[in-house]
Amino acid sequence: MINAYKDSFSIRALCMALGEPRASWYRSLKPRAVRAVERRSPRRLSFQEECRVLETLNSERFRDMAPGEIYATLLDEGVYLCSERSMYRILSRHGQNRIRRQSAPRKYTKPELLATRSNELWSWDITKLKGPAAWTYYYLYKIMDVFSRYVVGWMIAHRESADLARDLIEETCRKQEILPGTLTVHADNGSSMKSKTLGQLMIDLGVTKTHSRPHVSNDNPFSESAFKTLKYRPSYPGRFGSIEDARIFCRVFFAWYNTEHCHSGIAMITPEHVHYNTHQEVIEKRIRTLAAAWNQHPERFVKGKPVVKGVPEEVWINKPEGIFRKCYEVS
Repeated sequence: MINAYKDSFSIRALCMALGEPRASWYRSLKPRAVRAVERRSPRRLSFQEECRVLETLNSERFRDMAPGEIYATLLDEGVYLCSERSMYRILSRHGQNRIRRQSAPRKYTKPELLATRSNELWSWDITKLKGPAAWTYYYLYKIMDVFSRYVVGWMIAHRESADLARDLIEETCRKQEILPGTLTVHADNGSSMKSKTLGQLMIDLGVTKTHSRPHVSNDNPFSESAFKTLKYRPSYPGRFGSIEDARIFCRVFFAWYNTEHCHSGIAMITPEHVHYNTHQEVIEKRIRTLAAAWNQHPERFVKGKPVVKGVPEEVWINKPEGIFRKCYEVS
């Protein structure tokens, strides 16, 4: 376009009207070969030098090392091939930079844990409770029996600490009279859960410990579900005025949760009945009640004789198949 009007207008005026710099116009007049030669930096490595650098980076000795470490090692030996940045450029041009810097992803085993009775498998976790001001928290430690959903121990503290967790687990094991080799404790991957202090306690008590996979909340569903129940209670205040206020609330909540809450995971029976193996009386009473209703008005039961769901005989963390539940037919 500039060529069409360059005889009538100056190059400067045309470039200003089109919004193009004059340097671009003058550069376009030069042959491509000349421009290519002019763009090549005199500091650039030759093809042979670049091949030598790449061969050194991929050698048996240096293939697992970062360019910065290779650069320093060669300098210590009196060898200079190029700058550290040039090493990165060469690796990037050959598509090796990302592959070289990435390590193989670690594979975590999916935990598959089974509980067929109380005090065989515990799940514990820590959650934050909001304090009276912003960025103020209290930490709720909770230990739950997976089979019965009974909260066997809990504590509220000002901080998250492996020492506090150790004391809570040790005291809870003493109260529940846990024998060595009979209990597995499952937890997340937090620093308190994986601390050496807590690990040594588990060894001393003869307790097996397992952990969830990183960023997989489904590996510890029972504790997460209990925390949700706590925070979705109508009486939950959202924020607590003090740590004593939080302790009073949790004392009332866990008493209700263990003794009054009809848990959907254990056939709508309270955790206390299941934990102390008194749930059979509740099931038999329900059977008698439904039997009386069936005998009085059988036409109201369109699906036939009513059945009562029983407590699961086994509870899994990550069981491949569905959980089997016993049902009792009304006679």
